[in-house]
Amino acid sequence: MRKKIAILGSTGSIGTQALEVTEKLSEKFEIIALSAGNNIHLLKEQIRKFSPKYVSVKNETDTIELKKEFPNINILYGNEGLIELATLNEIDTLLVAVSGKIGLKPTIEAIKKKKNIALANKETLVMAGDIVMKLARENNVQILPVDSEHSAIFQCINGGKNVKKLIITASGGPFRTSNKEELQNANLDKALAHPRWNMGKKITVDSATLMNKGLEVIEAHHLFNFDYEDIKVVIHPQSYVHSAVEFVDGSIIAQIGIPSMHIPIQYALTYPDRVEGIETESFDFIKAAKLEFYEPDYEKFPSLSLAFKAGKLGGTYPVCMNAANEEAVFAFLDKKIKYLDIYKITKSIFDDYKSIDNPTLDQILEEDEKVRELTKKIIKKYEENQ
Repeated sequence: MRKKIAILGSTGSIGTQALEVTEKLSEKFEIIALSAGNNIHLLKEQIRKFSPKYVSVKNETDTIELKKEFPNINILYGNEGLIELATLNEIDTLLVAVSGKIGLKPTIEAIKKKKNIALANKETLVMAGDIVMKLARENNVQILPVDSEHSAIFQCINGGKNVKKLIITASGGPFRTSNKEELQNANLDKALAHPRWNMGKKITVDSATLMNKGLEVIEAHHLFNFDYEDIKVVIHPQSYVHSAVEFVDGSIIAQIGIPSMHIPIQYALTYPDRVEGIETESFDFIKAAKLEFYEPDYEKFPSLSLAFKAGKLGGTYPVCMNAANEEAVFAFLDKKIKYLDIYKITKSIFDDYKSIDNPTLDQILEEDEKVRELTKKIIKKYEENQ
């Protein structure tokens, strides 16, 4: 019997690769529902190829066009459409591959409906990790990590006990060897030139600042219930060791493979089984020749320290940091601010922020909006002073 899948964010990097996986393993998966934002052209191609029963889009105007071309498909839209898609009775697993906070509510509602979650949306756990993981436990739902680092840790732990430390690897991004002067002059093209991974623009900029690794630390804290003191970040330029786990006896188990998102996506969808899938290239120890590891430069990449601090403080501090950083990254992508301004703006918002302890979901979303509005005002001042 084929596993029935819904994908939120089917036209993004993770979503498109997930569809490649399900196409290769079509005897194992049936695509029931897809959602997309603005890339309606690609969505149409996906509809023709995978014949979903349900589709959700961002705007109501797009539903009119889609209904004319696909009259037999249920076309939904907006946040309500995402939630309806995520809670369909027909689906077994929801792949959350949208970026931003729009993935949070559909994930929560899907958990309430006892759908297993393949999670590639960082904001879900960064903003509301305590709420999400508690709900998952109460509903006996599996949160299966899609990020390569968390998938690696998940595979290394494999239900094992006596784990001492989580080791999260990072490529170091495009500015790993850059000096301060080069960072001051860093432009958008350089920030988007990631040496190892092909990702969306926002996450690629986060990788350049190492904020992405900081967000992954917060995710790992919630996914695996580890104190921040027991989570270590290591720079590994080759990106072959996706992460590792240290046990109390000093043994370390690492997950190694070629840099490909197909593998962790497939594992999340086929878990607990391993099957032959889309990747045919094997990791070659001889060709790899050497594996390098370095301590992160926290002075050059202060966003990583800020993420650790936000996670340790808890409450809505991670919400604040995530929202401020995201708006600053968007401004950088629009060439409104400079690369180093991303951290400056995020830090200035964070330093003046008053957190809420044990927030409700509504409070989390309210704080997120509040911080975003404040960040946009500060960005405007930066624009005026340039």
